[in-house]
Amino acid sequence: METQFISFADTPSNSFGQAEEDAPLLDAYSNTVVNVAKKVSPSVVQIKVSGRKASGQPDNPRRRGRGDEGTGSGFIISSDGYVITNNHVVADANKIEVALPDGRELDATLVGRDAATDIAVIKIYGEGLRGIRFADSKQVQVGQIAIAVGNPFGFQYSLTAGVVSALGRTLRSESGRMIDDVIQTDASLNPGNSGGPLVNSHGDVIGVNTAVILPAQGICFAVSSNLTALVAGKLIMHGRVRRGYLGIAGQLINLTERIKQYNQLNAKTGVLIASLEPDGIAYNTELQPGDIIVGFNNQPVATVDDLHRLLTEDTIGQRLPISVLHQNLRKEVVVVPGELK
Repeated sequence: METQFISFADTPSNSFGQAEEDAPLLDAYSNTVVNVAKKVSPSVVQIKVSGRKASGQPDNPRRRGRGDEGTGSGFIISSDGYVITNNHVVADANKIEVALPDGRELDATLVGRDAATDIAVIKIYGEGLRGIRFADSKQVQVGQIAIAVGNPFGFQYSLTAGVVSALGRTLRSESGRMIDDVIQTDASLNPGNSGGPLVNSHGDVIGVNTAVILPAQGICFAVSSNLTALVAGKLIMHGRVRRGYLGIAGQLINLTERIKQYNQLNAKTGVLIASLEPDGIAYNTELQPGDIIVGFNNQPVATVDDLHRLLTEDTIGQRLPISVLHQNLRKEVVVVPGELK
């Protein structure tokens, strides 16, 4: 009987050859992340807050620390010391300190914060500060590299890398408003990463890390760079973001098919006016409790979030049309939004 020998020489040979072919790709990825770390890390700071005022709110899982202390991340955007972070990192703090990568610790002053987008700007004074620039978040694509730098659990200047998982998400802020144009990523984030930058392969900021889904793995969110730049500019110039206010309490209500067809509406829902604040900072006397808002300033309104989105700075003090269903019949009335304080 003739004995046959089986050789496995081809298998390791092919694997080794494949590894050699993949090596340049792996090196290119590694080099990208390494170069981003070198470019971005000098601009990422650790933020320490203390003397936080009691807010009477339930414990927020996005805030790290015990008692009146907490930590978070931020990043420098200009050589004169403007730093961006999250609103929930610095909210109600009496003292804010910033630790730089070179070991310096500087006192910071609050420039402004916006709970509706979870963005805040603080300022430090020091020499040799390096800022990083914003990318155009409209150019961000699903699948591209996303790199987060921050201070998770106090481990300073940690870097994690992943990809952009989804675009155009919405996220509920602490103020109750929806944050639009949120970026979802699988770059690992943990408490302490809040306020740190999410950057692209060029080291430019595409978002500000703001929240994680605690029970999940790899589902993290960042406020887009375009929205951040807009809000930060207003905070630096005015210390706040101005928004319109109608002085109403509203809730979502479903519309019947008969009401929709009779009033030629496409949306399935509207905003029921539950109560009004008369003689307030807004002119709203033509509205009545029980009316259903279905349009504002010639734009459709289906939810309270739609109304929030449309009540921009430009609406303050302007006489604007608002469409309501009064006793199930559509009519146009006029409101003058005041400024939300």
